[in-house]
Amino acid sequence: MRERRTAREIALQALYAEEMTGYSIAQVENDVISAMKMAEELRVFARALFTTASIHKTQIDEFIRNKSQNWDFERIAIIDRLIIRMAITEFLYFDDIPPKVSISEAIEIAKKYSTDDSSAFVNGILDAVLHQISEQIVHKLSLPGPGEESEHKRHKPRIRKKRKSGRPDSTDKS
Repeated sequence: MRERRTAREIALQALYAEEMTGYSIAQVENDVISAMKMAEELRVFARALFTTASIHKTQIDEFIRNKSQNWDFERIAIIDRLIIRMAITEFLYFDDIPPKVSISEAIEIAKKYSTDDSSAFVNGILDAVLHQISEQIVHKLSLPGPGEESEHKRHKPRIRKKRKSGRPDSTDKS
């Protein structure tokens, strides 16, 4: 959706302004997002993306650090970092946006606002982060809740009865 890309670009501008000036979230939101002419639903999206990425910056940047081990975090181009931060924010906090859409949008924004190599770098980091997040979700879902037994203790394996010939009986449904 082209309109959402515009909102993402405005959120990127706000993140850049915050990073460069150190102004508060409210001040940047007022100076950048509120000043833009756009549909209200897009303004709401841009504001939510900017605010969420700013509030959870430390946690999100940890994902980036973990997946860019061969890079000094501070030497990653600021625009690339911010684009990656926005996409990870979408992964974690915007359930209505499929992760592949977030990656695709990040790649397109990187092509427009950063260097020739940035789109491949952004794609690589985001794929690795998405894989890590997916693994964490699967692991979390497989853990027992409070007072529950683990999955392997709850379900006993089905054992097929043997016929007199020693082979499993194919008619047995136990």
